[in-house]
Amino acid sequence: MDVSFAQFIGQVLSNPIMAVTVLLTLGVIFVNGWTDAPNAIATAVTTRSINIRPAIIMSAVFNFLGVLIMTVINSSVASTISNMVDFGSDAQMALIALCAALFSIVVYSVGASIFGIPTSESHSLIAGLTGAALAVQGGLDGVNGEEWIKVIYGLVLSLVLGFALGWGICKLLTILCANMDRRRTNKAFRYAQIFGAAAMSFMHGAQDGQKFIGVLLLGVAFVNGQPELVGATIPIWLMLICSVTMGVGTSVGGEKIIKSVGMDMVKLETFQGFSADLAGAACILISTLTGIPVSTTHTKTSAIMGVGAVKRLSAINFSVVKDMMLTWVFTFPGCGLISFVMAKIFMMLF
Repeated sequence: MDVSFAQFIGQVLSNPIMAVTVLLTLGVIFVNGWTDAPNAIATAVTTRSINIRPAIIMSAVFNFLGVLIMTVINSSVASTISNMVDFGSDAQMALIALCAALFSIVVYSVGASIFGIPTSESHSLIAGLTGAALAVQGGLDGVNGEEWIKVIYGLVLSLVLGFALGWGICKLLTILCANMDRRRTNKAFRYAQIFGAAAMSFMHGAQDGQKFIGVLLLGVAFVNGQPELVGATIPIWLMLICSVTMGVGTSVGGEKIIKSVGMDMVKLETFQGFSADLAGAACILISTLTGIPVSTTHTKTSAIMGVGAVKRLSAINFSVVKDMMLTWVFTFPGCGLISFVMAKIFMMLF
């Protein structure tokens, strides 16, 4: 599949379903940059290593670079998202179902916010695509088990590996710096925290940006009459569209999220914040290189909990763990069911 940017614009302008699909995808990318990206800089801001406005600008830049550079180097996550479901051989019907899946994500997110249910755009996207594929195929033929199992791996990695790396890095730094001058180490770790926040922002873009690149790639393929993506390459213009949208979303900021992640869960010192950032970035890097989609929010949250556990388990706010579990319990069946119903309705209407 070789589609130029001019052809893409022409298809968006001439095909209303494609236009809605693109607008919904870019809207979700924007919201992801707005709501998820602040997690990357939360610890650096709350430990006062960097002020909030420069931190948001830095995060926007590194989110942009993460989407662009990492997709060029390794697009495994985009490939996983594109191939985890099968929308059938009818490309037009597949495009309608894809549009329904994206619409269902918006419906679920709005409904979840009204009822106070925690959400994850990553999990909503996976559930939405799966529900729509099941509707089109009329059963489990719509799911590629070999690719979908990576979602389960992602749930385990984000929680277990994030926690373990956070605990391990923080414990190591505690031992290494035990006899060092506290003022000097604090100054060094303030700079290290800025690096850690930049790394987390880069990896957030690399992981979450690729998920939505995979969705847009599906839309482009469907509108060009290709129901399958076999050996498809991602054009640079598509990477730029996603990276710019996420960067702009990040620049809007999210001060409430920064306070929630960086302060309400665990009270962190600078070396602890650096440990959490480094652990989170490392976990997301491993996941991205192996094509495993993970929630960057849950990965960073798990890393912070691991850091807090070095002090004592009571230092952790376990209500955050409850929210993570609720996200898993509600999002997959909830958003998946909405997507299934929406896809059936959209296929009847269009």
